[in-house]
Amino acid sequence: MILAIRAECTAIGAHLGKQELLTIGWREYVALPEWSLFKIRAKIDTGARSCALDVHHLECLEGDRVHFEIALSRKDRTRIRRVEAAISRRSVVKSSLGDIHERIFVKTPLILAGIRQIVEVGLISREEMRSRMLIGRNVLEGRYLVDPSARFLWPHEMRPDS
Repeated sequence: MILAIRAECTAIGAHLGKQELLTIGWREYVALPEWSLFKIRAKIDTGARSCALDVHHLECLEGDRVHFEIALSRKDRTRIRRVEAAISRRSVVKSSLGDIHERIFVKTPLILAGIRQIVEVGLISREEMRSRMLIGRNVLEGRYLVDPSARFLWPHEMRPDS
């Protein structure tokens, strides 16, 4: 079964029509180029509204900013990238386990299947999860068709030509 959400989209390096969607698998590699992260294994979750990123040592700073660390490896959590970003919003979120808690969101460019877009990402510890990032409906809508029987349909080399 393939799930689709339709709307207008713009793609980098591709010419897509109003109703033409890119097919992606239930797992794909994504890039967060502003933070120099180019091979993040992400779970595509049409049941989730927003995106979530595995972070730790989250510290709120003055001026609505936040500092956090992103684990570069699920297996070796000592390999990290330190990031500071502006807080876009704080929101109460219900997790997949039914827990309700406040989450901090930041905005950053994301590349999935060659499409670059600014996304809002919730910062949360996903240490117990297999995927370090969860991609929700707010990213998928109007751009992608999700094939739940497929994974890693798109190459992980998503660095912009420079």
